[in-house]
Amino acid sequence: MITALSPLDGRYANKVSELNEYFSEYGLIKHRLIVEISFFMMLSSEPGIKELPPFSDKELKILEDLIKNFDEKEAEAVKKIERTTNHDVKAVEYYIKEKLEKTTLKKHLEFIHFACTSEDINNLSIALMIQGAGNHVLLPTMKELNKKITQLAKRWQKVPMLSLTHGQPASPTTVGKEFLVFAKRLERQMEALDKQETLGKINGATGNFNAHLSAYPNVNWEKLSKNFVQKLGLTWNKHTTQIESHDFQSEIYDTMSRFNTILIDLNRDVWTYISRGAFKQKVVAGEVGSSTMPHKVNPIDFENSEGNLGLANALLRHLSEKLPISRMQRDLTDSTVQRNIGTAWGYSILAYKSALKGLSKLELNKKVVQEELDQNWALLAEPIQTVMRKHAVPKAYEKLKELTRGKEVNKKVVQEFVSSLKIPKEDKERLLKLSPSTYIGIADKL
Repeated sequence: MITALSPLDGRYANKVSELNEYFSEYGLIKHRLIVEISFFMMLSSEPGIKELPPFSDKELKILEDLIKNFDEKEAEAVKKIERTTNHDVKAVEYYIKEKLEKTTLKKHLEFIHFACTSEDINNLSIALMIQGAGNHVLLPTMKELNKKITQLAKRWQKVPMLSLTHGQPASPTTVGKEFLVFAKRLERQMEALDKQETLGKINGATGNFNAHLSAYPNVNWEKLSKNFVQKLGLTWNKHTTQIESHDFQSEIYDTMSRFNTILIDLNRDVWTYISRGAFKQKVVAGEVGSSTMPHKVNPIDFENSEGNLGLANALLRHLSEKLPISRMQRDLTDSTVQRNIGTAWGYSILAYKSALKGLSKLELNKKVVQEELDQNWALLAEPIQTVMRKHAVPKAYEKLKELTRGKEVNKKVVQEFVSSLKIPKEDKERLLKLSPSTYIGIADKL
């Protein structure tokens, strides 16, 4: 939409549309509807609540169809009610009652939202939204990205490459091993997200079942609450105030932020590899790199990814720091910031897709990679002085420092020095066979 305030709803809307089902206003209303109706149905199955007998199959279908047929038009009907109530959760309750007014369930309408506080509905709705978006959007997108990184690691597993530590030439590695380091780092964060519990509660105004017991003192409300939350597919949080404490959300956002930070690291490394010519980018027909320099193929995908990851992390860290804090039994600061969960996730998803696009356009420039190695024979100072130390050659480090530091070193210089060493023949021959391209340790195996 050209007038959208957020680029997630404008320029990038088609790239994050999978999240609309979960984190849009429509998504929130629908999940509230699911929770309200599901709890209504749970209450009807409780023998201790005689005033609400078990629903018939026909009545259950009416309720199930309310959820099944809920669409954007129905969500607008809820918003219309909200314009009068000025209360979004109450609007859902009234909407359900209106829908059931002409059914056999009419006489039981007061059991909708029975003994519930708004937060009973909200915490479960948001938990379901997070769980659904995590399982169906976030983790699949993360896995697709990491699958690509792993594929590149395998493709370039044995290709030697100059390392840079402090921006200076260092012991060589392989291209594949460097990509695999990132794949394994990202994998750990995905595993943490996959194992993450999603908590929920439904226990009244301050978490003590006060109202519930005033009406039905003989009902085991703890058991009913636990069964209901678990039936929704969530983990029951027994000890809460009016709000579910949001600690699990904080854990999720910290892990997402960590994943994003690792990806920023990858984006910057790949950007640098492209800058030094180690990688080229596939040219896309019709695409313009610069408005004034026609030759340029800019690493825009990695730059876009980095920028959006920064925006995502700013929001994720605020959510993580703010949500576990509530004045006394509750205040509304959590409610207003939780409406931005989708924005934080949206910028993350956008960034993952940008990085994936960039990685898909990468081509290794083997000529440049090999030239970098061939120009850095001084790197062999490390293995040579290490073998010298093995045989107690005095001042091994200092001799190699004198030979290489600040000087032009080539194959001839290195091999003449090795040949002059008084060390066992076997070690000397092994050193003479070394080159920057073969001095990679077990990088290819790693």
